[in-house]
Amino acid sequence: MSFDFKDRVAVVTGGASGIGAATVETLSALGARVAVLDRTRDKAQALVDKLAGQGRAVSFHFCEMADEPGVQAATEAAAREHGGVHVLVHCAGIQRYGDVLDTSIDVWRETLAVHLDGCFYAVRSALPHILAAGGGAIVIVGSVQTLTAVAGSAAYVTAKHALAGLTRSIALDFARKNVRANCVMPGAIDTPMLRWAANLSPDPEAVLLGCAKAHAMGRIGRPEEVARAIAFLASDWASFITGALLAVDGGMLVPTGGMGFQESGTGAVAKQ
Repeated sequence: MSFDFKDRVAVVTGGASGIGAATVETLSALGARVAVLDRTRDKAQALVDKLAGQGRAVSFHFCEMADEPGVQAATEAAAREHGGVHVLVHCAGIQRYGDVLDTSIDVWRETLAVHLDGCFYAVRSALPHILAAGGGAIVIVGSVQTLTAVAGSAAYVTAKHALAGLTRSIALDFARKNVRANCVMPGAIDTPMLRWAANLSPDPEAVLLGCAKAHAMGRIGRPEEVARAIAFLASDWASFITGALLAVDGGMLVPTGGMGFQESGTGAVAKQ
């Protein structure tokens, strides 16, 4: 069994930048024909043009993830252009901050619409094509906040938690139809969204340093490191894996009480 995507078509939502763009590059390098679904025209087209210049079959289809007809139309266009769909990767997401009192109704709805509704729309649009192809894989990009929480992020944390339930529901409902669904949970990854979040602070570098220290490996992850995990879960090498939540987090979820407790609490005693 070879680790490639020859004769496979992958749809990647949020594929214009960050983890999504790295996933587009990784899957296309492995032989897939890839459709980028995104609302950022300039970045998406630049990525497609770059990869097309390398002889890869990559296309861009504009859509807003909160717009169900738009997601449906973009997916159908991708299927027509590339001859079907075998893999769906849902990377699209936004970051918004606020606790339940600070978060406006509009921000709450926006956050859940992009992360959760958008994923639901993407799966509903792509799944008939995946089934028609005889099966395939769905990979949903969650977060370490799929299992945990960061303060002041009520809408984001809720949306990412919900993706775990959606992943498992899809996995269970379609397992006998040769469709696998899994969720990757990245830690802090060096993406435009992380940089944007850090720049909300008066000291962005301190925020990034704090993110690095939160991982057992002591650094922030790279988009391609998550993309490789996504490619694995989407490949035949993961043929007996479904309904899984895979942390790609440099060990962020491992230490009891976080790295601060390991370095200064009882976790530091054993090191003396």
